[in-house]
Amino acid sequence: MRTLTDDTRVRSGLRLGLPLAIAAAFAFGMSGAWARGLIDAGWTPGAAVTVRIWVAALVLLIPTVIALRGRWMLLRRNLGMIAAYGLLAVTATQLFYFQAVAVMDVGLALLIEYTAPIAVVLWLWMRRGEKPTRRSILGALIAFAGLVLMLDVLSGRSVDVGGILWAFGAMIGAAAYFVLSGRSDTGLPPIALAGSGLLVGAVGLTLAGAVGILPIAWNTDDVTYRFGTVPWFVPVLAIGIVATALAYVLGIASTRLLGSRLASFIALAEVVAALLFGWLLLGQLPNLLQGLGAVLVLAGVVVVKLGEPAASVSGDPVLDFDETP
Repeated sequence: MRTLTDDTRVRSGLRLGLPLAIAAAFAFGMSGAWARGLIDAGWTPGAAVTVRIWVAALVLLIPTVIALRGRWMLLRRNLGMIAAYGLLAVTATQLFYFQAVAVMDVGLALLIEYTAPIAVVLWLWMRRGEKPTRRSILGALIAFAGLVLMLDVLSGRSVDVGGILWAFGAMIGAAAYFVLSGRSDTGLPPIALAGSGLLVGAVGLTLAGAVGILPIAWNTDDVTYRFGTVPWFVPVLAIGIVATALAYVLGIASTRLLGSRLASFIALAEVVAALLFGWLLLGQLPNLLQGLGAVLVLAGVVVVKLGEPAASVSGDPVLDFDETP
């Protein structure tokens, strides 16, 4: 009877978690294209990401307070995790990604970032002793070969090393996002983790800008995209509300239902979304060789995920509907 109950909960979690994860991926996927328009209009990546995180933090402030229902001890108990989430999963991921898209195509930068599942596998190996299988190792090699093609190294063309390094930095932040979002032992409702983490990230970015560590420059000029010109606040609101506030809440909720492995696998849909929005808003499309590399990267990550043990065996949380302490 216990087994039947558990199976029912797993199926219920998949039915709810899958659409939430796909919606989160497409919401996240539009951020790079909107941000590139701001950057081309004279905004620094630091300014674009700071405004993005502040808008999202303010949007989620009241919902976060309501979700906590006066249980402020949850924030104190999880202060370290919230700080790590805000600085790594929010600030580092978004800032490094925006720095990357400032000098390279949106879709290519995100493809590098989304080798994050491989980093998750390595982390679980080092942290929990979960040695990757031969299939996972093969998938990592396939993804690496895809990266070589995608970055157009073999053609002899110059490669923006800085952009590649920024994208790999975003990959590390994305891996932290999946690992931290998958924790279901904190008692924090998904919207409270998202709201508090975004607030930490916004404050951190503002302080970095105030002391001169992070260059911040912005203007109120209209922003031009492939479909036409819009006021500056249109991309700001699109990035802040849809591609951040909504995306983080959906992402955390789906990761708690699906586990960090499966959620990071489904989140590859964000790459498709980024390529789609990069084409719709900016007219960016990879060439044939880069397209082949992109296919190899995605195939490699899929092989890595298929080669990993089931969540129930590895200890990765799958379902946890009781989020109260």
